[in-house]
Amino acid sequence: MADEVYQTNVYAAGRKFVSFREVLATMEDPTEVLLASLHSTSKGFYGECGLRGGYLEVANMSPDVVAQLYKLSSVNLCSNLVGQIALETMVNPPREGDPSFATYVSERDGILSSLTRRAAAVREGLNAMEGVSCNEVEGALYAFPRITFPDLFLEEAKKLGVPPDAMYAERVVRARGICIVPGSGFGQVEGTYHFRTTILPPEEQMSKVLESMQVRDSTLCSAFRICPLRPLPHRKVPCVSGTLNVRTSSMCSSV
Repeated sequence: MADEVYQTNVYAAGRKFVSFREVLATMEDPTEVLLASLHSTSKGFYGECGLRGGYLEVANMSPDVVAQLYKLSSVNLCSNLVGQIALETMVNPPREGDPSFATYVSERDGILSSLTRRAAAVREGLNAMEGVSCNEVEGALYAFPRITFPDLFLEEAKKLGVPPDAMYAERVVRARGICIVPGSGFGQVEGTYHFRTTILPPEEQMSKVLESMQVRDSTLCSAFRICPLRPLPHRKVPCVSGTLNVRTSSMCSSV
């Protein structure tokens, strides 16, 4: 099963998207592997999450299986007209010579250029945080940095029976409204810890978002060399979903 929704989101120099179907076609026997490939208007540079347009393509599957897939699709409501139009424009974009081609290219390249800059900025911001290391964000919409915890924090997590990165994510969201996803939900090498965050804050907000991420562990660091996070005094806390977004230097003074 190939989730190929980020095929246009490639930011690293020298990298390119290669479809599973293309690889399948170059195999000595292209019929020996079953393939289901998915794409959607919700991802890529379109990012039209509310339009619910997408498709599933299958290869080398039994006709009986394909018939069951059609049956399952037929008993569900299809995408509305706008979603179907969006899907058509995704798989059949304007071509050179079409009246809208120049506008399409300008908007597409503008979005992808912005995402490339944001990917680089997020990596730089994460690597500036104590105890955090992040590889280059080569594509898609997420960063997956590694985080190092002090021994006392690991002992506390073990005592509570929860993964350390999950405990960290919960404490951060409760104390600061900062929404991250623990890496233990994605699978990681035993003994290592990560979290997932997005590169999606608008560029005009990115410097503020990154500034708020810089002091991550003066946030958790005083008592365990990680302290129990205490809520800030009553005030509204802005939240950018999936992304660290509140100044953390004040998150932990002393316990």
